[in-house]
Amino acid sequence: METFRLENKNIVITGASSGFGHHFSAVLAKAGARVVLGARRIDKIEARVAEIRAAGGEALGVTLDVRNNDSINNFLERAEQAFGPIDVVINNAGVQAGAKTYMMIDAADWDFVMETNLKSAWLMAKAYTERVVKNAQPGGNIINISSITDTRTIKGQFPYAVSKGALTRMTEVLALEAAKYRIRVNALAPGYILTDVSRLLLESDHAAEFINGIPMRRVGEFSDLDGPLLLLASDASSYMTGSVLVVDGGHICASL
Repeated sequence: METFRLENKNIVITGASSGFGHHFSAVLAKAGARVVLGARRIDKIEARVAEIRAAGGEALGVTLDVRNNDSINNFLERAEQAFGPIDVVINNAGVQAGAKTYMMIDAADWDFVMETNLKSAWLMAKAYTERVVKNAQPGGNIINISSITDTRTIKGQFPYAVSKGALTRMTEVLALEAAKYRIRVNALAPGYILTDVSRLLLESDHAAEFINGIPMRRVGEFSDLDGPLLLLASDASSYMTGSVLVVDGGHICASL
């Protein structure tokens, strides 16, 4: 449908060197968006940019450390210089501290996960809102990549699950407060999909038993997120804000 198209949309993506961000960049470019990929591993994002351009898309890669406010502002500035005002921000950067309980992590683990998964989303939202106001834009759109671990978790996901629970709550509060700037804020909450973050669990000896607990009896594919992502990034969701879109094969239902 035309409302799901992204022509003339400028979209920035954090954590774009691998996993969801790497996949999302090509999906959005194929739908017509101009995409700016941000990550610390510039070689990885430059390779992805080359693939997108080879397929006829428009893309730019910029070094980004989401824990550093100056890096965030430089990232947004470079994106605007290349393509113009930013229409959509996708807060995708995320890390895990390993399969550790609260008794196993140390303060450095906690700070690394919280700063990357949670604090960065606030810093990016604040910096983006300042630019929307400065540019007198008619509105904006923020998409936070949360997780079903915001409500359903297992042992060994601390503090990752804590950060995602807080990110989902942040999405709701941001939606309430950003409405005055005509900025929509929603979250995409994937279930278990094989990424660098989930690999430890999904390639373990317990994987088969775990997957049997998912009603659809399989883990998700990256492509399962394409439709929901395009919904949130496009004008098709123009009256949505504060929503958390769960894509998990019914996993949350199984815990009710």
